[in-house]
Amino acid sequence: MDAIVSCIRGSLAFCCYFINTLFWVFPIFIMSFFKLIPLSVTRVICTHFLDFCASAWISINNIIENTLHPFKLTIEGDTELSTKEWYMVIANHQSWVDILILQRVLNRKIPFLKFFLKQELIYVPVLGLAWWALDFPFMRRYSNAQLKRNPKLRGKDIEITRKACAKFKSKPVSVMNFVEGTRFNSIKHSKQSSPYNHLLKPKAGGMAFALSAMGEHIDKLVDVSIFYPGKVPSYWDFISGQVKEVKVHIRISKIGDELRGDYLKDRQFKIHFQEQLNLIWQQKDQVLTEFAQTNHREEA
Repeated sequence: MDAIVSCIRGSLAFCCYFINTLFWVFPIFIMSFFKLIPLSVTRVICTHFLDFCASAWISINNIIENTLHPFKLTIEGDTELSTKEWYMVIANHQSWVDILILQRVLNRKIPFLKFFLKQELIYVPVLGLAWWALDFPFMRRYSNAQLKRNPKLRGKDIEITRKACAKFKSKPVSVMNFVEGTRFNSIKHSKQSSPYNHLLKPKAGGMAFALSAMGEHIDKLVDVSIFYPGKVPSYWDFISGQVKEVKVHIRISKIGDELRGDYLKDRQFKIHFQEQLNLIWQQKDQVLTEFAQTNHREEA
């Protein structure tokens, strides 16, 4: 019986999310054409309208969550956020549900989140154009094999990052980066010989390049730690009501000059930046360990 209820709940939630997405994609799609007009005033107006649509989309998604598959959300740590500041947001990555949780926790508290996306995703029908219109930064990564075949590609991904982030200087924005580069699982954790209990090794390059591209505009780091008591949920687990609780910890810190520099050419800065990010990751791992220990005690 529970399985049938979950199936009905999940199917209904999926339909509601789909309809909500279509509703907001159309005005975003239409406004994207006006954004092509090479006038700065037009682009600013379009950007504000598009971000409003995206935030409204998330707000309605949150209503759907609360109505069809409510769960207990516990938020700890720093809560003094503003929609008028620039932020770099980082988080651990375990599931596609992470994105929904981040949007739930941060929507309308900070500027609309812009996620780093793979270049290939721009070709996704409808959504690819919407992501472009919303100024999501599209990243192109070159493999070692590609770089060996064509050395001229070296540094191109960095230049793409700089160009993608340059447009964020005129309006407060939150740039989101999953610095692990992929979703956590036990196989990847073991293969990496990760020194952390709940995390993969962080990749510092993308974050360093984004901070360098944004200059002094981004001066706050929002470090979000997401913990799912029990198993890590899939998207279906989430929308079908199988997730009963999610715990989130937020740590806000100042981004100082020690985190700004030439990551590609300055070896000393590169080592220092990696050390600083590893320190942040140690603190995050401790937070997740404390969540896990608390959850174990509650279940005992």
